[in-house]
Amino acid sequence: MRRKDKEITNRIEIETIIKKAPVCRIAMCDNGIPYVVPVCFGYDDNRIYFHSAHEGRKIDILKRNNNVCFEIDIDHNLVKSGNPCNWSMEYSSVIGSGKAFFVEDPEEKRKALGIIVGHYSDQSYEFSDDAVDDVTVIKIEIEKISGKKSRV
Repeated sequence: MRRKDKEITNRIEIETIIKKAPVCRIAMCDNGIPYVVPVCFGYDDNRIYFHSAHEGRKIDILKRNNNVCFEIDIDHNLVKSGNPCNWSMEYSSVIGSGKAFFVEDPEEKRKALGIIVGHYSDQSYEFSDDAVDDVTVIKIEIEKISGKKSRV
């Protein structure tokens, strides 16, 4: 990272950013062309989980290439100072990379769906067999992760 003064190295602080964020952006490579999608997600034990329909561009790409990058950001604040070219943005962010895997085992899918729901709610939920069958669940095994905090 170029600006070491903005780097977050504390894992607890990185995980706090992840847990506060409402959206995770997943970046994939589709035959040499970048493709990014925002997803609802959950985080647990150095893994990011998200769900999807069984078909679509994201699924097709991940079947061909499971290398992914992800980005999460929170606490945005535009800081204006005179000339707009001198404006700045305050934020906290996390960027990481890893490999995406399709979760096939129904019990592991239930656990992953519970982690996703838990990211947005304190309520627990029981997932029926049909609900589990009707969704694709993907987990990202995180290999690298870093954080950045910009405050003016």
